[in-house]
Amino acid sequence: MSEIDKHVLQTIVETANDHFFIVSGGGQIVDVSPGAEAVYGVSREELLSSSVQQLQAAGVLKPSITMEVMRTRRPAQLMQITGTGRRVIAEAYPVFVNGKLERIISRSRDLTDLQLLQDEYALLQKRFSEHLKRSHAAPDAEEQALDDALDNLQVRSHVMREIALLLKRVAPSDANVLMLGESGVGKTAFAKQLHRWSQRHNGPFIDVNCAAIPENLFESEMFGYQPGAFSGAARQGKAGLLEQAEGGTLFLDEIGELPLLMQTKLLKVIQDGSLTRLGDTRSRRVDFRLVVATNQDLGKQVEAGLFRLDLYYRLNVIPVTLPPLRDRREDIPDLVEACLKKLNQRYGRQKILGNQVWSTLMGSDWPGNVRELENWLERAWLSSSTDQIEAPTAQAHSEQRADSLPSGSPAPLVAPLAPEENLKQYLERLEREALQALCHTLPSTYAIAERLGISQSSVVRRLQRYGIKVAK
Repeated sequence: MSEIDKHVLQTIVETANDHFFIVSGGGQIVDVSPGAEAVYGVSREELLSSSVQQLQAAGVLKPSITMEVMRTRRPAQLMQITGTGRRVIAEAYPVFVNGKLERIISRSRDLTDLQLLQDEYALLQKRFSEHLKRSHAAPDAEEQALDDALDNLQVRSHVMREIALLLKRVAPSDANVLMLGESGVGKTAFAKQLHRWSQRHNGPFIDVNCAAIPENLFESEMFGYQPGAFSGAARQGKAGLLEQAEGGTLFLDEIGELPLLMQTKLLKVIQDGSLTRLGDTRSRRVDFRLVVATNQDLGKQVEAGLFRLDLYYRLNVIPVTLPPLRDRREDIPDLVEACLKKLNQRYGRQKILGNQVWSTLMGSDWPGNVRELENWLERAWLSSSTDQIEAPTAQAHSEQRADSLPSGSPAPLVAPLAPEENLKQYLERLEREALQALCHTLPSTYAIAERLGISQSSVVRRLQRYGIKVAK
C-alpha cells in the first residue's frame, strides 16, 4: 500500500460517523477510530493496548461481536450495550489470508439518539391519541370524509378510527409504515386503505406474503431475473415483485419471515432506490411506497440475530399497532353484516342470523380475530339447512374452532352436505377448513406439508387458491 493510500484509509477511519475497530485474528486491537472513546468510555490508548477478550470481561463490550466472528469465522451483526450505557448496532467481517483468519474489521453505530427520537415520536403519538379522546371526534368534515372512505373496513370503534385518522394523515408522504398486531386483525385491509389514500393510488398495490415464498425462490421472485439466469428461467426473463410495485405500494406481509440474505438485499434497495435482477449486471431504478406487517416481536428477533437491526430502524418509521378484535367488540356487528352480505352473494341465497347468535358473536374472544370471525360465519352459513342461522348450529361450530384443537390436528370435518352443494364443492370446502385449522396450529407451510403428507409447494398453491395465510 502506498503512503497516499495509507493516509486516505486513515482519514476514512478517523472521520467516519461509524466507529471502526481493526482486530488481529487472536483478538488484539490493532487500530480504532477516535470517536469510539466517547461511545465505549475508554481512551484510544487503552483500547489499543487491550484485547477484545479483556474488554468483554471488563463490560466495555457487551457482548463482543469480534469474538463472535472469531468463533464462527463468519460475518456477524448484533446490538451492544456499551459500558457508558449507549446502544449501538455493530457489524464485523473476517479477513482471511490463505485460509487463515488474520483480521476482523468491525464497525458500530450509536443508536441511542435514534432511540430517543423514536421514544419522542411514541410520546407525540400518545398525546395525539389523548387529544382525539378529549375532543371526542375529528372535525365534522374530516369525520364525514373518514366515514365515506372506511366503508370497506367496517370500523366503528374509537381506537380504530384514531388509527385510521393517523394513517390518512401520513398517507400523502412516502414514509415507510410498519403494521403490527396479532394475526387476522386486518393489517392487509388497512395497508390497502393507506394505498387508496396515498398519492400513489393509481399505481399498483403489490401484496407479498413473505412466509409463502420458498426460500430458494425468494430472490428470483422478489428481484426478478434475466434470460438464462438459472435452469428453468423464462426465456424472456421476468420482472420481480419489487419492480412490479413501480409507482405504487409494496406491501410485505410477515416481514419477520424474510431470510437474512434477502433482508440485506432489501435494505440496499431501500437505501439506494435501485435493484439488480438475478443474472444481471446493471441496476434498475425503482420507486415504490413500502408498507410492511408482522405479528412477531421484531425487537426480540433482532436480539436473537434473526432480523437486521438497521433494516428494523429503516422500516419502523411510522409504527401502527392494530388492536385485537376482543378489545374493540363494537366493530363486530359491522364486520358480521359485511361478511354475511358477501356470503349471500357468493352462494346465491339470502340467509340471516338468528337473534340468539349475536350473544355468541359478541361474547367470544376471537383469538384468530377478523379472520377467525369470517371463517366461523362461513361454516355457520354452510351448515345451516334453512335461511336463518340459529344459535345451536352456530354454537356447534364455535366449539370446533382451530385454537381449541391439539397441535397439528385439523378441525373435525363433520359438516353435512349443504343444499345445492355438489361433491366437488363439498370436498373443496372440507379441504379449505382443514387448511384453515392447520394454519392456526402449525408454524409454517413446511410443517403443514409434513402433517398432510404432501409437498410444501402444493400447500402454498392451495393456501393461495383459498386466500389463507399461516397464522403465527
